[in-house]
Amino acid sequence: MTDSKAADLENTLYIDLKDGRVVIEMLPDVAPGHVERIKKLAREGFYDGVVFHRVIDGFMAQTGDPTGTGMGGSELPDLKAEFNEVPFDRGVVGMARSGNPHSGNSQFFIMFDDGHFLNGQYTVWGKVTSGMEFVDNIKRGEPPVDPDKMVKVQVAADAQDTDEDTPSAASGE
Repeated sequence: MTDSKAADLENTLYIDLKDGRVVIEMLPDVAPGHVERIKKLAREGFYDGVVFHRVIDGFMAQTGDPTGTGMGGSELPDLKAEFNEVPFDRGVVGMARSGNPHSGNSQFFIMFDDGHFLNGQYTVWGKVTSGMEFVDNIKRGEPPVDPDKMVKVQVAADAQDTDEDTPSAASGE
C-alpha cells in the first residue's frame, strides 16, 4: 500500500464483524456517487447491526438491507450506475441492485471468489485490503439461519478505536 493510500482514511471503510475488522479501500475515482452514499450511510449508523441476508459459498456475501429480507434499502433515492473497469475479483465490493441498473441504494456485496461475469453490470466501489479471513467466515445461506451481521461500520477518518478494540470471537460478541 502506498503512503497516500495509507493516509486516505476518508476513503477507507471499517466493517467490524464478530471475528474482527474488515478494511475496505473505497474507490471514489471510479464510483464517486456510490462511495459518497456508503460514507453517508456509515456515518449515520445505518449499517450497524445489519445482517448478511444472502451469502453464497464460492460467490459473495450480501448485506445493507435494514429489513434483512433483501428487499429493503435506505430512504435516499437510488443511485445512477457507475459501471467501471475494475474486475470482480476476490475481495471486491460491489453495489447490489434490482434488474434496473440504476437501482443501487444501500445494499452491497463482497466477493468470496472471482466473478468476472458481473464485470460491467454492477458498480464496483471498493476492495478489501485486510480482514478477508473474517469475510470468509460469514455464515452461508439465503438467508442464513441466525445470520452474521455487521457489528459496526465506520469511515476510518471518524474511527474512535484501534484494531485492538474490535470485537473478537473470544469475547463472545
